[in-house]
Amino acid sequence: MHVNKVYRVTTIDRVAADLGESADWLHDVAMEMDTEDGVIWVYGPGDEQLMAFTDFGIETLADLIKIHKDDPTLLRR
Repeated sequence: MHVNKVYRVTTIDRVAADLGESADWLHDVAMEMDTEDGVIWVYGPGDEQLMAFTDFGIETLADLIKIHKDDPTLLRR
């Protein structure tokens, strides 16, 4: 039996503030990620949705940030 061990997630706005990056730019970078990479969507009332990350997802995102900063042509800011 699979047991989910995720006990918290951090919103993209919080991650952006912690990393000193734009939330909009991080959103574009994180669109490359899958659930297995540690990104999840949190749905609220109506059409409200929010991207959030597990601790592993933040590590994965940090790796993607480095890749995109090393080669800015991968994604236009």
